Amino acid sequence: MFYYMLKYVLLGPLLRLLFRPRVEGLEHVPAQGAVIVAGNHLSFVDPFVMAVVLKRRITFLAKAEYFAAPGLRGWLTALVLRGAGQISVDRSGRAAGQAALSEGQAVLAKGNLLAIYPEGTRSPDGRLYKGKVGVAVMALAARVLVIPCAVVGTYQIWDRARVLPRHPPVTIRFGEPLDFSRCARTAREETVLRAVTDEIMSAVLRLSGQEYVDRYAADVKTAQAPGRRG
Repeated sequence: MFYYMLKYVLLGPLLRLLFRPRVEGLEHVPAQGAVIVAGNHLSFVDPFVMAVVLKRRITFLAKAEYFAAPGLRGWLTALVLRGAGQISVDRSGRAAGQAALSEGQAVLAKGNLLAIYPEGTRSPDGRLYKGKVGVAVMALAARVLVIPCAVVGTYQIWDRARVLPRHPPVTIRFGEPLDFSRCARTAREETVLRAVTDEIMSAVLRLSGQEYVDRYAADVKTAQAPGRRG
């Protein structure tokens, strides 16, 4: 109930007014059934804007830090995320990653729509980074279609260095579904998981028009951290 109140009464109208989201390819998102939406991640506002334009309810795997941020902004963020049924993901270690996969598969098992950002974190500079194979593991295990998605313009709205947002228009593009049923028999092979993930990221790249970087965004952020010598 709170999800739809946020979408149609509290948050949705405000986001539409501020960011004027334009949506393309919405017909590619099926009206029912388990599906993964895999997209690029440029800004904190990405999941909120995506939820506004989609007709179906969508669940995101949200990093645990969002639920534990300090101050009023952190408290409000956690309230909105929990109320909207988003899943807190602890990214600190292999066991935590497996728990996230299990949570995602539980969403799909119920026939719901699940959103994943394969890059694993927000882009540090607006470019598209290498995808992690968790999206492939989930898609092959659940045997579901993957809808590539690209959000364009949100890095300019609220990049990581800004306190207040800008208000340029935003475009959200959904691509044709990707079917990986051909890979079901080899779903556990690392080379297959890598190939599936790369195919998904290539589809996202075509939709977004970003520059691609064949490195993990998290590694780039670590290298850029203050006090670290290159």
